[in-house]
Amino acid sequence: MQRTGFNASPKFRLHWRGNGGNFVVKRKRMGVETAKKLGLTAEEYDKIVEILGREPNFTELSVYSVMWSEHCSYKNSIVWLKTLPRSGGRTLVAAGEENAGVMDVGDGWAVVFKIESHNHPSAIEPYQGAATGVGGIHRDIFTMNARPIAALNSLRFGPPNDPHTRRLLDGVVAGIGGYGNAFGVPTVGGEIYFDACYAQNPLVNAMSVGVVRADSIMSAGAGTPGNPVYIVGSATGKDGIHGASFASQDLSQESHEQLPAVQIGDPFQEKLLLEATLEAVATGAIVGMQDMGAAGVACSTSEMSARSGVGMDIFLDKIPARQPGMKPFEFLLSESQERMLVVAEADKAALVEAAFEKWDLPCVRIGTVTEGGMLRYFFNGELAAEMPAQSLVLGGGAPVYQREYSRPKYMDSRVSDFSSLAQAPFREAARFLLQRPNVCSRRVVFERYDSMVGAGTMTTNVPAAAAVVKIPGTTKALAATVDGNGRRVYLEPFEGTAYAVAEAARNLACSGAVPLGVTNCLNFGNPYNPEVYYTFVEAIKGMGAACRAFDTPVTGGNVSFYNQYEGTAVFPTPTIGMVGLLEQKDLLTLAFPRTDAILFMLGAVSDDLGASEYLEAWHGIRLSVPPTTDLAAEKRLQDCVLALNRARILLCANDVSDGGLWTTLAESAMASERGFVVQTPFGVRKDGFWFGEAGGRVAVAVAPEMQSHLYEYARSFELPVLLLGRVTGKDAVVDGENIGSVAELKAEYESALPVALGQTTTSA
Repeated sequence: MQRTGFNASPKFRLHWRGNGGNFVVKRKRMGVETAKKLGLTAEEYDKIVEILGREPNFTELSVYSVMWSEHCSYKNSIVWLKTLPRSGGRTLVAAGEENAGVMDVGDGWAVVFKIESHNHPSAIEPYQGAATGVGGIHRDIFTMNARPIAALNSLRFGPPNDPHTRRLLDGVVAGIGGYGNAFGVPTVGGEIYFDACYAQNPLVNAMSVGVVRADSIMSAGAGTPGNPVYIVGSATGKDGIHGASFASQDLSQESHEQLPAVQIGDPFQEKLLLEATLEAVATGAIVGMQDMGAAGVACSTSEMSARSGVGMDIFLDKIPARQPGMKPFEFLLSESQERMLVVAEADKAALVEAAFEKWDLPCVRIGTVTEGGMLRYFFNGELAAEMPAQSLVLGGGAPVYQREYSRPKYMDSRVSDFSSLAQAPFREAARFLLQRPNVCSRRVVFERYDSMVGAGTMTTNVPAAAAVVKIPGTTKALAATVDGNGRRVYLEPFEGTAYAVAEAARNLACSGAVPLGVTNCLNFGNPYNPEVYYTFVEAIKGMGAACRAFDTPVTGGNVSFYNQYEGTAVFPTPTIGMVGLLEQKDLLTLAFPRTDAILFMLGAVSDDLGASEYLEAWHGIRLSVPPTTDLAAEKRLQDCVLALNRARILLCANDVSDGGLWTTLAESAMASERGFVVQTPFGVRKDGFWFGEAGGRVAVAVAPEMQSHLYEYARSFELPVLLLGRVTGKDAVVDGENIGSVAELKAEYESALPVALGQTTTSA
């Protein structure tokens, strides 16, 4: 085989004709210029030259550019990510070792889960950006031999009355529903927030949860030399080329010109791929398997090889192509969807081929596992690229940086004393809050998702604080939630992120589940901005502290930097995905079950208005100091709720979060169409008590005869408990004032978002 030199760029070849002293100088200058265009620095180019012992050709440089991009290498974040608790509890696979997190759920089963972002593609082409985000995260799950049983999403957009927001939201929701519904996995939960900072850079985070027999988890290794390497699934086209690099740069007015960096999805092909993959694994013939997500063939071949300490010879011209005339770098970098790299045992390869043939899916041998750790890519009989696998991957040769950071100046302007703030007319403010886009019902969105396919969802018609899905063939269930509050993190990143973890764990406990572990999607601006990087560092510290407090290790996730438009960053928005375990019989819902139930609040009384929706939306105060999160008290609260539920003392539970305690009770009332009568405790500010969003609080209902038991449990957990009132009638009454009938409140609550989006009904 003969090396082709700078085979993909005629400009490179011209410089081979030079001679004398200018030859090396011109060649290096051209190489550095090309490296910079591909997103690499001059220093990184020099490191590549050092690794290879020569100048890289264009194909090799292209591979390094995507593998060393922030999206693939985490070069600006890995130093801090390593400080998170990444093992312990029920963890079966430490974070980063495989495609997704794995935790033991007993009875020989394991849960596999992960969340990832598809922000930039969704900003450019919202339907396909969101759809391929869903498809990609599901592939991460079933490449580990787990069957996906639930999907969730976390979305951020600009103001809902903005036509651009409406276009983005409609496309994203259509993409999530269009892919997920056709693929046949229920979308069971999620969140949507609106703020002007997300107007041009929406956040689209997709989470998948699957189950697998604990002794049947598939690794993403390559095994031993001699094993055949297959590409399975869809043909390869030019969509998504340099998608990882695109995700590692700021958005601008010119970003729409990078539409080819957005992939195109086919959910029906993915469904075939799912079934064929699980069948092929069952033959025992597969050694390792990995989704071709970011960076495509380049990523899967390098990561699988590096994980096993081997190399590969890959013949790019054998890859089924969707378009004629594709170049080597295009085959390597394409992010065409519904494809996987499969390594089989040499003497059992026929079993793998037969499994995919049964499902009428291409299964083409494109290479062989080799000794020595070198990746060699051939094209039409010539060696197109040759690189050490370890040099490409995180933990190997990929660069690692620790950026400078400094406390943002805007934090000096935060308001912390609200004593002189005039209280709003309570009835007016209470109804106003229920109609705020960040508080009101999301029915107009979630009705476009199939939440019942598979018949395992337990919370479609009986709402709970988290989504709950049965583990097939067992008496157990998984609870899952996604939580994050960008405004709160912006105002105080450590506290805001600790609060997000606490809220997620609280949601699970209020559903009857013991929190198990965390996956995260870390959405931030440009890491080279010291103030942005400060929020990232503090967020990681807050996450680590909370995860240790709740014994919920971080099993994996995704870092998404460069979420900004024309230099202005979005709120720092770490999204926390968390799963928990419960017996199906222990499901705890949030609806009031009977009209004589007594209402209590567990947790410390607070009237702190910091970082609340009420403070910003009613009073126009955007910069404030959020309430602190007492992690030890949070843990006692969650343990108490779980113990009360197991003792059958609670009738329902709902945690206090967006909109405050008032919204918490209103949600439970609207879910049951039962009213309530409650009283403000003496000595607190009324709007702060009902509309403040301090954590560590849960509203519960108990039967009259169970009140003494509730007090007893609260004392044993050293937990404050406050009598609020009772469930009764059809109206919501606070301090003797009738806020409105539950039916009226529900009508306003459910119509608010369609009205804000310019729709006339709540139907999708």
